[in-house]
Amino acid sequence: QVQLMESGGGLVQAGGSLRLSCAASRSIFSFNAMGWYRQAPGKQRELVAAITSGGRTTYSDSVKGRFTISGDNAKTVYLQMNSLKPEDTAVYICHADGTREHWGQGTQVTVSS
Repeated sequence: QVQLMESGGGLVQAGGSLRLSCAASRSIFSFNAMGWYRQAPGKQRELVAAITSGGRTTYSDSVKGRFTISGDNAKTVYLQMNSLKPEDTAVYICHADGTREHWGQGTQVTVSS
């Protein structure tokens, strides 16, 4: 059973930064891709950023230029979030796409204005 454990969320003022970590129970290269989704109250879950096993990255338009997804070549994927805005407030959830999908429990990010 694959486990994904997120950390790094918290409360930050607008304009600040946070770095989220997703620790997987096996090598990140065993997945086709890994990514970060977010879900705000009353809204649908949306893809924020993803990275393939080959290192190709994808970002939503709302975070492009502010967020960066990366891996440590082992078992952890990061999401560096800069210039945070109140509308970035959400639960951020790690996702792994392999022979099946895997989801973490999520970490809360709250950006105050």
